[in-house]
Amino acid sequence: MPELVTSQGVLLLTAVLGYLLGSIPFGILVTRAMGLGDLRSIGSGNIGATNVLRTGNKGAALATLLLDGGKGAAAVLLARGFVGEDAAQVAGFAAFIGHLYPVWLGFRGGKGVATFLGLFLALDWRVGVALCLTWLVTAAVTRVSSIAALVAAASAGGWILWLTDGSLLVLALVLTVLVYVRHSENLKRIKAGTEPRIGRKKTS
Repeated sequence: MPELVTSQGVLLLTAVLGYLLGSIPFGILVTRAMGLGDLRSIGSGNIGATNVLRTGNKGAALATLLLDGGKGAAAVLLARGFVGEDAAQVAGFAAFIGHLYPVWLGFRGGKGVATFLGLFLALDWRVGVALCLTWLVTAAVTRVSSIAALVAAASAGGWILWLTDGSLLVLALVLTVLVYVRHSENLKRIKAGTEPRIGRKKTS
């Protein structure tokens, strides 16, 4: 963790704003805007890009991926620019929590993968690129989005120790645990061999 030099009040405000930014349900907004229906009644019901892809609209899925990643990156960059590095990590964490547990949707949000990648791209581009490549390679090999997400999240600590001074390690470990918690049902399906592959419209 970076040295906490910002006042608690400012950090709290940063966290609230980061949460609100992260809680914007872009998957739902994009699918509604494109006339694709209520995303929560499609496929797995998840609000992320993988489930948007199950509508068959790749453009909508790409837009959701970029927007969900972008809100994580924006939270970090805005906090860093206006406050400092300690606030950047707080904002990134809060945005991630906002995506997972958005107040607007009864605290039932997404699984956070795109936001995870986006905030790390903003915190340290080297780690972010390494995580994106890890996801892409794993997805290409397994054709299973959840496996790619879990492998990428699990690799975060290693990439941080190799590429940086380690100041992001605590944040990465906490976020990785949350990614695994949110993927608990996926882990069960992976173990059972019933986890759907990328692009499949229906879940098991």
